[in-house]
Order: sequence, then structure tokens, then C-alpha cells
Amino acid sequence: MLAAMATWIVLLRGVNVGGRHKLPMAALRELLAEVGFENVRTYIQSGNIVLDSADGDRDSVARSVQRAIEERFGFAPHTFVLDVDAFDAAIAANPFSQGDEDPKAIHFFFLAEPDPTADLDGLRDLATQGEEFVLTGEVLYLHTPNGFGRSKLVERLHRFIGAETTARNHRSVMAIRALV
Repeated sequence: MLAAMATWIVLLRGVNVGGRHKLPMAALRELLAEVGFENVRTYIQSGNIVLDSADGDRDSVARSVQRAIEERFGFAPHTFVLDVDAFDAAIAANPFSQGDEDPKAIHFFFLAEPDPTADLDGLRDLATQGEEFVLTGEVLYLHTPNGFGRSKLVERLHRFIGAETTARNHRSVMAIRALV
């Protein structure tokens, strides 16, 4: 009997950034197919993957992807894996309706695990005029109307959120979802 296939969204942190951890997406798709994933597709060069797997465990999928990249490319990026329902729930919970009008100003920070000790007051102190954020479970939503790259909150986020994170803007989140 054939195992049922599950669709997974895989987000890699820190690939193809600043000339470090180079990971060509075509080679990545080939590699992941070689190790047993099916229907592998990617979006842009920053480690956004949608794939199908007979493995129904997200931690196992993360380990397999990470191990394959490390063996072939020599580094192991932090690997975030979500099932389609969790990804859809993250989209549905986005508190900022501006995403459709200004998709580069809304950001989803996916957390490796919930962070009950996050210093939200410290983050509020860093927020500039117009910046807003909401933390819900494993996603921090951030509105940066003055630009993501200029945000002191983004620059210092790791000091206030203890969990590993990877960020995608609204446009990327919706494009990744369209791959499903």
C-alpha cells in the first residue's frame, strides 16, 4: 500500500544572503528529489520550498532537508517546516490588512517554537512611528511602513525574541502559498 503524501512548506533561514551560504534553487530542487521528496518547487532564491513527502512528521522532514543540504553544500541552514494548515492559519491570523496594498511592509516572522518569555515591552520601545507588531503563537507579524531595512526593531529583534526566526514579507508568503 502506498503511503499518503503530505505537502510541506519549508523555509530556510540565511541562504543566498550577502554571498554566504550559496544555494542554487535548481540544484536544491534536484537534491531534494534525489533524497525522496516529490513535486519540489521553490520561490525566488531565499530558501522557500514547497514539497510533498510520504513522511508525515515535520521534524523528520526538517532533519532530512537540513542533512541533505549540509552533505551537498557544506552548511546546515536553520530549517522551518510547516504543514499547509499551519501556513494557512498564519495567513488568516495576520492582523494587518495593509498586506494587499503594501505587501512589502507586512512581515511574517516564523518562530521555531512559541516564546512565552518574549520581551514585547522592549520591542514596543524600539518601534518607530507607524510600526506595529503582534505575536501569536509561532508567528510575529510586523508592519514596517517606513521600510524593513530601516527598522531598529528588526535590527534588534533577536534580543527580545529568544526563539529562532525567519522572516518573509506578505508578498512572499502569498507567492509561497500559491505554489501549494
